[in-house]
Amino acid sequence: MAKVKEITVEDKLKALYSLQLIDSKIDKIRIVRGELPLEVQDLEDEVAGLNKRINKINEEIADLDQNVSDKKNIIVDAESAIEKYKEQQNNVRNNREFDSLSKEIEFQTLEIELANKRIKEAKAKIEGKKEILLENETKLEARASDLKLKQDELDSIITETEKEEKSLQAKSVKAEKVIDDRLLIAYKRVRGSVRNGLAVVSVERESCGGCFNSIPPQRQLEIRLRKKIIVCEHCGRILVDSDLAEELS
Repeated sequence: MAKVKEITVEDKLKALYSLQLIDSKIDKIRIVRGELPLEVQDLEDEVAGLNKRINKINEEIADLDQNVSDKKNIIVDAESAIEKYKEQQNNVRNNREFDSLSKEIEFQTLEIELANKRIKEAKAKIEGKKEILLENETKLEARASDLKLKQDELDSIITETEKEEKSLQAKSVKAEKVIDDRLLIAYKRVRGSVRNGLAVVSVERESCGGCFNSIPPQRQLEIRLRKKIIVCEHCGRILVDSDLAEELS
């Protein structure tokens, strides 16, 4: 009967580090894809906001144009009234009627002056709003272009990475099967507690590759011997020697 090969600590370390490499690749895919949807959403919100602002400015310009038109109509009516009152002055019977018509002419003249003043003010506002409108339209064009690029990039990444991610996930599940439950639980616990998801790291320049705290010489020797599972005293990550990491990377 064939003897079942015993799984050594070195085998376990290799399996753990291999699993870490696979899971890190999955993390990278998700990070890239995870940021892009947020960027796309932000750009969509900005484009929607710019469109709303542009519509509001156009409405304000339309209101001001209508106001100018209304004031011009007032001027036309006032000029017509002045002509009528001047004709009536030629046929007055006394000074009182003449003075009354003169006051009407004066009032209509003031109406024309006021209307012209309001037209000038409205036109100045229109010019100001058109400048703001142009700025917003230019910004909208740039943001819409950015949005299309980001959306295309996201669609491309989703298309390209879906297959790769599924393949890596299958490899991750397969790699987990050769690791005993106790180690796997410890590995997942550490991965979940650190921001970069690195639960297994190599010793680099006599320091932990995760938290960068120095490792005592005796402990470094034990790590190189690969006879037992050793974790960093500072961050709890599982440590492997740099040769093993280079061999599997």
